[in-house]
Amino acid sequence: MYPLVKRIISKLISNEQLVKHEVFLRGMFALLYSGSRHQCTICNKKLRTFLQLSNHDLLCPKCGSLARDRRLWTILNENYIKRGISVLDFSPSRPLARKMKSIAGIKYISTDLSGNFIADFQYDITKLALNDNNIDLIICYHILEHITDDATAMAELYRVLKPGGHVLVQTPFKEGDIYEDYSIISPDQREIHFGQDDHVRYYSVSGLKERLENTGFEVVTKTYNANEYNGLKANETVFIITKP
Repeated sequence: MYPLVKRIISKLISNEQLVKHEVFLRGMFALLYSGSRHQCTICNKKLRTFLQLSNHDLLCPKCGSLARDRRLWTILNENYIKRGISVLDFSPSRPLARKMKSIAGIKYISTDLSGNFIADFQYDITKLALNDNNIDLIICYHILEHITDDATAMAELYRVLKPGGHVLVQTPFKEGDIYEDYSIISPDQREIHFGQDDHVRYYSVSGLKERLENTGFEVVTKTYNANEYNGLKANETVFIITKP
């Protein structure tokens, strides 16, 4: 039902108006899914079920969060969000960006160079318009696999992060070695080789860890268990990175 409702609304309302009224529209739609078997960690809506998408991801009908958004918010809320910190978030999901903006006492900076996300700035991750040692916490979720010069991007993250600050990183992963081939430039071929038409590589867990450590970061890799109640997936890997 969700894909059908989404198609109908997209034909009736412009994308700009859809984003503007998204919270209200999702709130009305989510009434159909009220229950007590599940709960979204971001909007706290109690649900009888999450919406299962064609890729098997679980969508919150009220706020639109995916499983990885809910996991990220759980990690942030339990470990990193505190009054007075500065947060730099690359290409944030709308539900998470709205949640972060609602928190009093933090400086939240959202950025997206592509123009596909709602953000305050359009920073190039390989040339950030920010001072050295400036940010307490960086969220870099599903970004690095889009960046050809990932070494420069990692160096920029290191530069702007305060000593003792943290970066949370996640990308798609594959077994074995990192797979990248810069001769593959067409969107169709990139989708075949890298899983999405704007990706330039597949990282392996060990390969990404090595590149981040070569930048100077201390890297901890965490793999999380499933949580059916909150719609969280099993075997989800997140990099917890610290600038010494």
